[in-house]
Amino acid sequence: MGLGLKYKTNAYTIEEKESCGVPYLSYPLLEQTGIVHHGFSTRLGGVSKGYCSTMNISTTRGDDPEDVRENIRRIAAAIGVSPEGMTYTHQVHTTNVAVVRPEDKGRRFEETDGMVTNVPGICLVTFYADCVPLYFVDPVKKVIGLSHSGWRGTVGKMANVTVEKMQDIYGSNPEDILAAVGPSICRDCYEVSEDVIEQFRINYDEKIWPALFYQKESQKGTKKYQLDLWKANEQNLLESGIIPEHIAVTNLCTCCNPEILFSHRILGWNRGNLSAFLALKET
Repeated sequence: MGLGLKYKTNAYTIEEKESCGVPYLSYPLLEQTGIVHHGFSTRLGGVSKGYCSTMNISTTRGDDPEDVRENIRRIAAAIGVSPEGMTYTHQVHTTNVAVVRPEDKGRRFEETDGMVTNVPGICLVTFYADCVPLYFVDPVKKVIGLSHSGWRGTVGKMANVTVEKMQDIYGSNPEDILAAVGPSICRDCYEVSEDVIEQFRINYDEKIWPALFYQKESQKGTKKYQLDLWKANEQNLLESGIIPEHIAVTNLCTCCNPEILFSHRILGWNRGNLSAFLALKET
């Protein structure tokens, strides 16, 4: 298909797909389980106008509700899920993870940044514009999880919290879980201040600091750093007990691709949101 996306490396972790006229991204690692529908949206294939154009399904961006409903219908058809089965988060950069049960189908969970479920047909949906999507699939217990992890969620070990929830509620073995770190801002684009880096120094072993961040040339005496959320979340996944062969880390930066992917760093508040989708197939 070829969306014209600029990848950071040639590693084959993400596949570009199109169905029903809607482009989306998927992970072969998750696809090969055969038990899930999943995807990650782009800016393309929808009907939204102006700064939300064209594929936005978030109701928090000032978009036309009718356009949002049509976009939901289109992306659902492309990925193979039911619009009525979509269940959402209202994210506030917490490490709160909701357990989604049959009666929660179609619900929006307030002050929640992650969800887990074992209910086929419920499609977990989370929202992004530079932060990190985290996908989890346990093909043994047939359990899934989907979490949003910005820098606060990452330093708070959102990946670990999600895996622990899958263990506690469903008895998942971390060694069985497959995980993917989704499209998000790369280290080259993600400049942060020293107070953010101090949180990472507190919560991560000093041995891996060089892999997580470096100090850049600063002006006016202010220290600035480049932070690698991909590497930090990969480390969190490993700490949670997921084995390296079961982890797919993105090589696609939202900030490097603002014409195809919404990026808060580039577009500011006048933008739509990208969405991650994950559902257990109904038999």
